[in-house]
Amino acid sequence: MILVTGAAGKTGLAVVGALVAKGEGVRALVRRKEVFHRLRDMGAREVVVGDARDAEFMIGAAAGTRAIYHICPNMAADEAAIGKAVITAARHANVGLFAFHSVLHPQTDAMPHHWQKLLVERMLIDSGLQFVILQPASYMQNVLAEWDSIVTRGIYHVPYSTGTRLGLVDLEDVAAAAAHVLTERGHEGATYELAGPEVLNQDDVARLLGEALGRQVTPEVVPAEDWAHDARAAGLGDYQIDTLQAMFRYYEWGGFWGNPRVLGWLLGRPPTTFAQFTLRVSRGQRR
Repeated sequence: MILVTGAAGKTGLAVVGALVAKGEGVRALVRRKEVFHRLRDMGAREVVVGDARDAEFMIGAAAGTRAIYHICPNMAADEAAIGKAVITAARHANVGLFAFHSVLHPQTDAMPHHWQKLLVERMLIDSGLQFVILQPASYMQNVLAEWDSIVTRGIYHVPYSTGTRLGLVDLEDVAAAAAHVLTERGHEGATYELAGPEVLNQDDVARLLGEALGRQVTPEVVPAEDWAHDARAAGLGDYQIDTLQAMFRYYEWGGFWGNPRVLGWLLGRPPTTFAQFTLRVSRGQRR
């Protein structure tokens, strides 16, 4: 049995799906009962509802598992404390492998949520557990938040300059890599950067979206104050908004990309390009 924390988010759902496809038994940890049936329908053998911050609950959730794939709630201000609770539970359960879903370039302290993940990495390295750390770049799937605007208006809203360069990675590739390291021997002690195969600015992204959809798509920069207003209206708190805006500033200044060769080695094939991703998504929308 493999425990997947944060299983209700898009990363967790993708990892659960990839593990089930390999025939693995999955125990999915979620905070909301509303996603219980979705995960069971996906093939999760067990779904447990609770908070990873609760050390006693986590010890019970980890019991009887051979591995843990830990995904922290996105932009959690207390990510280091959550990581400590899950690592402690893994030690109690004597799990054979702890896989941590980190982020590309966690040492970048200009992005607070990256630095939080580095603290968890350090705790994991010092824990005495067998571990593997995955460090994915930003997902291609993030553009889907703008899908309605892209399809209906030909506008792709971005919170940074159109010259911002990103090495986007397909979440399905990341999930496949996660399933690989959880089910194949020999990855203990490794830290793997998972980056996409190309570095694109936002004009490139808009052009490729347009080619897939057969229409012109134009990137449009959202002013920081407008983005913050919309984010607050959507329910994000001050920490999440400040942290995301710090990330946007860093992306605009230095870009965010890595080398795709490790991901290609884990997958046994070239990583998905953004053009391939956009064609897959656009065909799915047209059916």
